[in-house]
Amino acid sequence: MAAENGRTKAKRRAGIFGAVVGVAAAGLAAGIAAERAIVRRSKRGVGDRYAEEKFGALPYDESCTVTTADGTDIHVEVVEPIDGVEIDAGFIAGVADGPREPTIVFVHGFCLDMGTFHFQRAELTRRGDYRMVFYDQPGHGRSGRLESGEYELPALGETLRAVIDETVPEGPLVLVGHSMGGMTIMALAELYPEMFEQRVVGAVLIATSGGLVEQARFGLPTVISRFGSPLLPLVNNATRLTGGVVDRARIAASDLAWLLTRRYGFGTARPSPALVSYVEKMNSGTTAETVARYLRTLYTHARYPALATLRETPTLVIVGDKDMITPVAHSEEILRRLPDAEFIKIADSGHVVMLEHADEVNAVLIDFLGKLEE
Repeated sequence: MAAENGRTKAKRRAGIFGAVVGVAAAGLAAGIAAERAIVRRSKRGVGDRYAEEKFGALPYDESCTVTTADGTDIHVEVVEPIDGVEIDAGFIAGVADGPREPTIVFVHGFCLDMGTFHFQRAELTRRGDYRMVFYDQPGHGRSGRLESGEYELPALGETLRAVIDETVPEGPLVLVGHSMGGMTIMALAELYPEMFEQRVVGAVLIATSGGLVEQARFGLPTVISRFGSPLLPLVNNATRLTGGVVDRARIAASDLAWLLTRRYGFGTARPSPALVSYVEKMNSGTTAETVARYLRTLYTHARYPALATLRETPTLVIVGDKDMITPVAHSEEILRRLPDAEFIKIADSGHVVMLEHADEVNAVLIDFLGKLEE
């Protein structure tokens, strides 16, 4: 009887939560119903420089699957430099001598995939100076999902280490992380500080946070993030937030997904419709189960002590001045702990700054990489 009552109460709590999310989503939809026509007008009315851009279709020289210690298969793509310099048996054995350019490893954020760095990958490939490694985080893109439990930031740090061990076993590294990708780099620093003493010659932290969790949305779907704070007690058992609960919220706001992506991901008044659609496609491609299983670890992220490991590592911090997901204050907190870091604030840009203002971010990134070789 007690067990039955427990199940009844649990079902009731889940039902109440589902109802709250449903009401929240419905309220949001009603509140901006008059703006739905803006989606159509926005897609038609902007001269779109990226209308013909082939997002998600960039070439690579090698792809592989890295299996993590927990059994998750990670999809990885490698782009080699034009001069063909790459790690080979001779280099690893110490036959090759002298300095060489670092390999750049890119780490994307929550509800996105490696395509987040589309324009950086395209420009650096065109220049052909660097070896680059891209991968999809667990539960994202073409990577596998965790079999059980929640996604934890230390595990994401271990995943990054596994990708490095497989694709760049020797030689200098530059780590580039956006949003949750930056947090993943912090987790790696926490777990393996010796890597930053011996191999990591530069770090780029884009639109990310070392903490301030009570203020951050971390790229969560808007319905969940906007109404997340009052519901955090339920997030403490985030494994229950699977399937139907999050799906109901998504369905309730599905016709607003494009508009919400534009509003919360971008800073310019009229961003490229094709670019907004690309970001929305990445976001909606992340399953409800993955969203639910990442919730608690993102809301409890606090890795300011790990930043101490980066104090001797040249670091570039980039943020959009209109970022609503991880606002400028988050980057400023990082700078308080890394006072020697270079700080670039991009005007009229939101959370996906490296897509929205790709030319500016590329120029800053290339300049930073050049300084590392001086």
